Amino acid sequence: MSIPKIIIIMVTTTTAKSRHISFEKIPVEQYASPAAASLQAAYEIAQLIRDKQAKGERAVLGLATGSTPKRVYKELIRLHREEGLSFKNVTTFNLDEYFPMQPGAVQGYRHFMQENLFNHIDIDQANCHIPDGSIPTELVRSHGEQYETMIADAGGIDFQLLGIGRNGHIGFNEPGSHSSSVTRLITLDMATRMDAAAEFGGIANVPKKAITMGIGTIMKARKIILLAWGENKAAIVRQAVEGPVTEFVPASWLQAHGQVKFMMDDACAGELTRNKTPWLIDQVMWDRGMIKKAVTHLAVSLQKPILKLTNNDYNENGLSDLLVLYGQAYDINIEVFNWLQHTITGWPGGKPGADDTNRPERAMPVQKRVLLFSPHPDDDIISMGGTFQRLVDQGHEVHVAYQTSGNIAVADDEAFRFIRFVTDFNQQFGISNKEADAIYKKAARFLQEKAKGEKDIEELRYVKGIIRRGEALNTCRFTGVPEERIHFMNLPFYETGQVEKKPLGEEDYLLTKQLIEKIKPHQVYAAGDLADPHGTHKVCLDAILEAMKRLRSETYMKDCWLWLYKGAWAEWDIHQIEMAVPLSPDQVLKKRTGIFKHQSQKDGVVFQGSDSREFWQRAKERNKATADLYNLLGLAEYAAMEAFVKWEY
Repeated sequence: MSIPKIIIIMVTTTTAKSRHISFEKIPVEQYASPAAASLQAAYEIAQLIRDKQAKGERAVLGLATGSTPKRVYKELIRLHREEGLSFKNVTTFNLDEYFPMQPGAVQGYRHFMQENLFNHIDIDQANCHIPDGSIPTELVRSHGEQYETMIADAGGIDFQLLGIGRNGHIGFNEPGSHSSSVTRLITLDMATRMDAAAEFGGIANVPKKAITMGIGTIMKARKIILLAWGENKAAIVRQAVEGPVTEFVPASWLQAHGQVKFMMDDACAGELTRNKTPWLIDQVMWDRGMIKKAVTHLAVSLQKPILKLTNNDYNENGLSDLLVLYGQAYDINIEVFNWLQHTITGWPGGKPGADDTNRPERAMPVQKRVLLFSPHPDDDIISMGGTFQRLVDQGHEVHVAYQTSGNIAVADDEAFRFIRFVTDFNQQFGISNKEADAIYKKAARFLQEKAKGEKDIEELRYVKGIIRRGEALNTCRFTGVPEERIHFMNLPFYETGQVEKKPLGEEDYLLTKQLIEKIKPHQVYAAGDLADPHGTHKVCLDAILEAMKRLRSETYMKDCWLWLYKGAWAEWDIHQIEMAVPLSPDQVLKKRTGIFKHQSQKDGVVFQGSDSREFWQRAKERNKATADLYNLLGLAEYAAMEAFVKWEY
């Protein structure tokens, strides 16, 4: 449906022009990507160091750990190696350390800083200070006092780099931390420990305490930059930036600092008023996307069907400009209702012989070649199992590509059970394979001696990979995909045996490109779930986008559409959805059965995250919530729905 010309204009009423409201109580800089923000943060640190050098002074840096600042440190290393940035005049104080924690432990922050920064620059190691997690408990208090004294003796912190936890912590200052708190021992929040579980090989191995700089210590820094990436930090960032100052969101204390700013990527900034409801702040371009976003937000906020929204609803909720353009709520409501209705289809591969003018997918060709990318060996069935099944049932040539082995997500006891089954089976029937026996014996011996959090050896990763491969094959058999259309890519970036992965490399791009070239798909499905707590989904998507970019000039790619699904942690906002595939109660049950094929991911999965529900429960409730939202807005009622966004590559 064409969009009336009247709505594709900038609102220029006096009311709109004069509206410049800010909900943000902390300055925010929003960037297209974490990389771009990290480069800017590194530049500011480097500038401080150089300014201090010019004055013959020392630069005192407060440093953070975790995945968030890694790109900053990488850029600082590059500046040192390629542009001569020296750190000889730099003193550093790290925010925190787990307790207890030995200095050489791989999970410790001293090891982190050595690996990610200190070993690669010319800093004097004597000037690198990190709380000592190995001291006796009775000495922790005095150690904290000494740490405060060292900071003061160094002249105070010039520049403090921060991250933020999902519960709003800065450093390890958990909810409840006072504004005047100093370096001390603190009990870690369960959410913090669960976020760290992957690094420690399970929640049971994560320390329950930590030594951290206090809020008061952080607030004394002359300049503070807080970095935040991804959808999973968006909600807490909004509370810290736009909400009240409260001890229950420790980062909100930063509102009282005169030289602080938050630097975040677009995904993390998604919940800020400037992005969520920009019409409340300033004039906006009322195109189709913005109208759909505003009207669905209004309906959801008021818990009303779209067709029941009134002129008063628009006027009282900051949308009077739309009435200036349209004249009546009725006309806007009908238009947006039709847009939403046209996203719903039971034919994700296109309906043969149907008028596809208002359908999300093309009718032709009748049989499409479909390439379904699954970052882990279960994302296909968890995230789009109903659509997956429907594409097969409706006669399309469906290929499934498992991008990674998923081997680190198999619990040790599950691997040991598998090894015992194979060895007992072989022994029972007198089957002997020396090479295989050696692999299984070495893996079993390692499991029996494995230390907490220790990296799996190659043989054990091989065994765990076989487990996940078998489960994926079982799922494909269940859905009706023949074995020759199942592709195990085992992208090299993933194969580190640790949560920390290698950067994407040319081999990853080449493997992805070659598979697309081989299949020449009409449809590609990929995970667009940027809230994935491990980051693997985002990396896998980057590999696909790069491969498709390189193939853009190929004739067959002009007929290839890319559809993005979300994972187990989140769903697309209603205004973003461009294809919604409804599921019947029977299809919901069949999807659950398909998820059950992945037995290693049931009953205490290794990377559970903060959500204690099993994957089938998450998928069921997320799909039901999407259907309920469509129903709330006045559309047809379904048991469940899977949602997709079409991506222009």
